[in-house]
Amino acid sequence: MSGNSYTCPYCQHDIVLQGDDVQYNEIGFRFPAGRVKHGLTGLRLNSYVCPNQNCQELAITVHWLKLIRYESVPTEQDAWGEHLHTWQLRPESSAKPQPEYIPSQIVKDYYEACRIRDLSPKASATLSRRCLQSMIRDFWGVKDKHNLYQEIEAIKEKVDTETWEAIDSMRGVGNIGAHMEKDVDLIVSVEPEEAQLLLGLIETLFTEWYVAKYDRKQRMGALKRLGEKKKAATRKTPDSAARDSS
Repeated sequence: MSGNSYTCPYCQHDIVLQGDDVQYNEIGFRFPAGRVKHGLTGLRLNSYVCPNQNCQELAITVHWLKLIRYESVPTEQDAWGEHLHTWQLRPESSAKPQPEYIPSQIVKDYYEACRIRDLSPKASATLSRRCLQSMIRDFWGVKDKHNLYQEIEAIKEKVDTETWEAIDSMRGVGNIGAHMEKDVDLIVSVEPEEAQLLLGLIETLFTEWYVAKYDRKQRMGALKRLGEKKKAATRKTPDSAARDSS
């Protein structure tokens, strides 16, 4: 991966990894032939350190793979085959850091949904649904509705069609875990990839709603302060005072 672009999962900076930013460690399991159900397998540990001086965090991922050719110790000539499992050790999830001006409970639900995405995709989807509901109530001020369906309907004219349709689709995926008392005999499978799509939508709404609003407020505030500064400077200029009195 050295020389490739990489987005640090901690600071979210886009960087190019160099040779001393990446390390690979490999080990093959030397059990007798036929002793293990999966045959010859091994572990590949990938570690990346962020070159950003303000970050320098270490990301670690472990892959369990089939080993097609192996004798004593892994070499560059060994052939790694089928992927069996992956463990993300650091960071513990794919969650992206969120700014502190987003309500803390919404961010906590998002982080938890990221952590359990692979362990329990259905639970992750349910938490994403709760994030969505909390954001609609907080950001759009939707009150006194009986359920998420009505809350989503309430913002239909406030967001673009593409966003609204994505939000409405998400409502259905998270419903099973949210209303177990009504759906005890209905099993809906949610794959990790599908749970990740829901998390991606939550991240998009964080950016398009909270971050965009905050950035606009900052820009408008800066312009207002600039205008006040210019007005104050004009009032202090003798020539301008003379012109105003003439």
